[in-house]
Amino acid sequence: MFDENLDPGQVLGLIVLALVVIFVVVALARAVRIVPQAVAVVVERLGRYSRTLDAGLHLLIPFVDRVRAAVDLREQVVSFPPQPVITSDNLVVSIDTVIYFQVTDPKSAVYEIANYITGIEQLTVTTLRNVIGSMDLEQTLTSRDQINGQLRGVLDEATGRWGIRVNRVELKAIDPPASVQGSMEQQMRAERDRRAAILTAEGVKQSQILTAEGEKQAAILRAEGSAQAAILNAEGEARAILQVFDAVHRGDADPKLLAYQYLQTLPKVAASPANKVWVIPSELTGALGQFVQGFAGMGAPPPGGAPREPEPSPLGSGLPSVALKDPAEALAEARRDSQAATEDATSAGTLSGLPFDPGAELGQRPVVPQREDVPPPPEPERGAPIVPSEPPEDVDPIVPPDSDEPGSGPAAGRP
Repeated sequence: MFDENLDPGQVLGLIVLALVVIFVVVALARAVRIVPQAVAVVVERLGRYSRTLDAGLHLLIPFVDRVRAAVDLREQVVSFPPQPVITSDNLVVSIDTVIYFQVTDPKSAVYEIANYITGIEQLTVTTLRNVIGSMDLEQTLTSRDQINGQLRGVLDEATGRWGIRVNRVELKAIDPPASVQGSMEQQMRAERDRRAAILTAEGVKQSQILTAEGEKQAAILRAEGSAQAAILNAEGEARAILQVFDAVHRGDADPKLLAYQYLQTLPKVAASPANKVWVIPSELTGALGQFVQGFAGMGAPPPGGAPREPEPSPLGSGLPSVALKDPAEALAEARRDSQAATEDATSAGTLSGLPFDPGAELGQRPVVPQREDVPPPPEPERGAPIVPSEPPEDVDPIVPPDSDEPGSGPAAGRP
């Protein structure tokens, strides 16, 4: 390998030269140190702390200065595994924590504690157990901010001499036992059901209130409508009474008209299905006599003098005049209605099953009322004209109609 012409001295010199070159290279490599950004290098000289190197190029004394550790100055995040913690109500919960810390003094972080990560973890567990042990489960679940603040205060004070600043402590999860979780779910379900029932009751209450208010307004409106309807009905009845009153004055109502109205009312009295016996009042004969006297004296002045002029209407010309039926037609219609009512009453009495009573038949025959000192006139034969007796002084005389008028007299109304 080597030239045979070289002597041993030359060979030894070459070996020494190579070793020197290697030593110089190694010394230069150990003497030059480039420190990256956000990293601090702790340098020891002869086994003692010498200085802390910041970012940049630095020269060290070879074989005298030694790099002890390189410390990361950035904020670090460490997540610890779940830790079992007992609350004040003797429930075991598992809590996961996350620590955000930063090294502020590399020398203290290297020389004050062997492993600051393990120290922070154990300190977090003990502090967390002390804090959670004074709270029950409900407070633990709802007081995360308070727990985080207490942990941060205790850890920051304990790690200050280690050259570490704890920025934040967060609880990732608080897991109660499975049985407690089932109870909590049932409690939450019951709470939601209670709130739903309360909201439903409030809705029903509001609905009933609105319904009652609507019914109240509807009742008020109905009452107002009924009042207005009653007022209008009263006004209509008043108008009808005024018209009847005016028609009576315009038509010069006398006993003849009153008798005619009386005859028209009798069928209405007997028209009720509950009437089994129809009793003709005793005033019917007098009314028929007045009616017959009126038709007998048509066209002739009354005995007292000149014919009576119609009284003026107290309402003036405000209402139209009333047209009356023809007297002959009215008399014939009244006779037909009276005969029909009498037949209905007789048939009702026959169908009722009661025995025949002559007194009831006599009661159906009209009787002219007389004074005590005047004897009653003989009963006329069927179909014969009625000749009234001399009336008293305070009663108008009754003039019988012509004998050739068929069915004249009050007896025409008898069955």
